[in-house]
Amino acid sequence: MKLNQTLVDFLKPNKKELSRILSAIKRYDRIAVFRHAMPDFDALGSQMGLATWLKDNFPNKEVHVLGDNHVTFTPRLYPEMDRLDEEWFKKPFLAIILDTANTSRISDPRWKKAKFKIKIDHHPEVEKYGKVQLVRTDACAAAEIVTNILLSYKGYTLSKEAASYLYSGIAGDSGRFQYSSTSKSTFVTASYLLEAGVDLSNVYNRMYQKKIEDLQVTAYILNHFSVSEHGVAYYVLDAAIQKELNITTERGKENVNLFSNIEGINVWCSVTEDSKDNCWRVSIRSKGTPINGIAAKWEGGGHAQASGAKINNLEQLPAFIKDLDDLFA
Repeated sequence: MKLNQTLVDFLKPNKKELSRILSAIKRYDRIAVFRHAMPDFDALGSQMGLATWLKDNFPNKEVHVLGDNHVTFTPRLYPEMDRLDEEWFKKPFLAIILDTANTSRISDPRWKKAKFKIKIDHHPEVEKYGKVQLVRTDACAAAEIVTNILLSYKGYTLSKEAASYLYSGIAGDSGRFQYSSTSKSTFVTASYLLEAGVDLSNVYNRMYQKKIEDLQVTAYILNHFSVSEHGVAYYVLDAAIQKELNITTERGKENVNLFSNIEGINVWCSVTEDSKDNCWRVSIRSKGTPINGIAAKWEGGGHAQASGAKINNLEQLPAFIKDLDDLFA
C-alpha cells in the first residue's frame, strides 16, 4: 500500500524511531502492550489495535495486553485484558507503552521489568521514559500515531479488526473529528482505516451505546448542573449520588459533553468523588480556549481543549471554577 504524501510528511521527523520500533518488535518474541489507567477510547483503541496487528503479522510471538478493564467499554467494544502471573515477567520481553505521558499513570507497574521499553504518545511531554520515544503532540490521538507507524511498514497487513480498534481511538480522542486537534493527517489516516474495512455504524453503535437506566444519570445531571458568571458549566456527583444512580467514579464523566454545544457555555466539567483515592476527579472540556494550564495547576493535565484535574475536597471547588471563569473575564 503506497502511503499518501500527507502521511509521509507526518512521519518524516520520526524515521529513526520507526526503524527502532520495528527492529525491537522483530527482536523480541514476548511483547506486552501497556497504556494509562482508567482508560478511554484512545488508550484501549491504540492498545488493542497495535496488539491485534502484532498477532496478525507475527503469529509466533507471544503478545499480551495489560491494564485495568473499562467499566462499560469492556467487553462491549474491547476484549478483557490479559491476566499474567509474576513468572511471565521473569524472562526478557518488550514493553510498548501507549497514550501515557508519565510513568505514574501506566496501568500495571510490571512494565518496569521489560528488557526494552518503547513510549508512543501524543500528550505534551511530562516525563521521558523508554529507550525509544515517539511523542507527537500534533496528533489528535495515540491511535493516529500508531496507525501511521503501522502503515509505514511495508509488507504487513492491517486487518479489519485492528483497523476498527484504531479507528475507535481516533474517533474518541478527536470527539468524532470535531476537536481542534483534528487535522488533515487525521482524516487521511482515518481513510486508510476505512479502506481496511471498518464498519462505521458498528463501531459507533458499540462506542456510544446506552442503556435505559443511563437516562436516569442524564436526567439527574440536567437537573443539578451549575453555570458560572463567564460560562463554566459543571455538575457534581458525590459518592452517595453515584450509589443512588448505580454508576462508578469512572463513569461520572461520561455525560460531560452534554454541554458542548450550548450557547453561552465556554467550558464544561464533571466533578466526581473518588472515595478510593479520597479526592474528586474533574474532567474539563472547552470550545477553543486552552484549559490544560488550569488542569496542570490542579494536579492534572492533558490537551488544550480536553484535560483532567483533581481537587482534594469540595471546599476547593469554588477556587477551581474561578480559575476557569477567569479565562473569560
